[in-house]
Amino acid sequence: MAITTYAGLSQRTTAYAAKEMLAHAEPILCLAKFGMTKPMPKNKANVIKFRRPVPLAVATTPLTEGTTPTSQALSYEDVTVTLSQFGNVVEITDVVADLAEDPVLKDAAMLCGEQAGETIETLMWGVIQGGTNVFYNNGSARSAVNTAITLEKQRGITRQIKAERGKKITSMISSSVKYGTEAVAPAYIAFAHTDLESDIRELAGFTPTEKYGSMQALPYEIGKVEDVRYLLTPVLSSIPNAGGAKGSMVSAGGTSADVYPVVYVAKDAYGHVALKGAEAISPSIINPGQLDKSDPLGQKGMVGWKTYHKSFIANQAWMARLECAATAL
Repeated sequence: MAITTYAGLSQRTTAYAAKEMLAHAEPILCLAKFGMTKPMPKNKANVIKFRRPVPLAVATTPLTEGTTPTSQALSYEDVTVTLSQFGNVVEITDVVADLAEDPVLKDAAMLCGEQAGETIETLMWGVIQGGTNVFYNNGSARSAVNTAITLEKQRGITRQIKAERGKKITSMISSSVKYGTEAVAPAYIAFAHTDLESDIRELAGFTPTEKYGSMQALPYEIGKVEDVRYLLTPVLSSIPNAGGAKGSMVSAGGTSADVYPVVYVAKDAYGHVALKGAEAISPSIINPGQLDKSDPLGQKGMVGWKTYHKSFIANQAWMARLECAATAL
């Protein structure tokens, strides 16, 4: 079957299809709104380089009158990553396209966009929750964890991040389908599953988003505790039956507590290629009715997408994973 791909569609139709998919991916994105980002390169090279400036050493030597101090050279750290390609296709038959009451092609494009967004979030969660800086809410190993999140642990994590000079996050990727950033109120950010919402709301000093006043809530944010803002989404999965005796905690298997990672991040703790902009996603569309040797009656059509992605941890010291349990309701 001859596939109508990015090259085969008109430029206008291609841009529209890509925009529609990105628009439906956008509401799912949470992790992908933060961290070091770069747009998809136009040539879609499979290697991309992230650069960040190295902080200057402190200048503790007194100046000498009339003498210019020795200049310092700016230097950069490079992180080179190799992109991988991801995508999927949805098959549509001519019967469905002809008889269904719903706009099938449009719905397929919507679902493909949502699938792309959740795919990227799942891939990123797999990376950032794999960091080496780990705190256990109780005990000294995952197999012992069976208590709810505590303010004491949050403070221990933020103290360590601050000691490593981790900066508060002050911007995020904009909600537009185009690549860009927008300012946010300075804070550290914690990502976790929605099952932890009731426990987080019970933390001393919790301020819900509805009481922020002039400060705008972030996507998926439920509120803040001191200088940490909590963003919860069901895509950020737990680890079933991995903790200690369940007691009054959530357990998928009924014996051991499920373990929930809560990942705290500072500015530039991790990086990724943004699912934004004209080059971010490539739609493929085959309308039912196109005849060729593999489909002589034109009975099949397809809607698909593909994109390139890579996420990585840029600085282990600027992020930490707390492993805790969730109180059963």
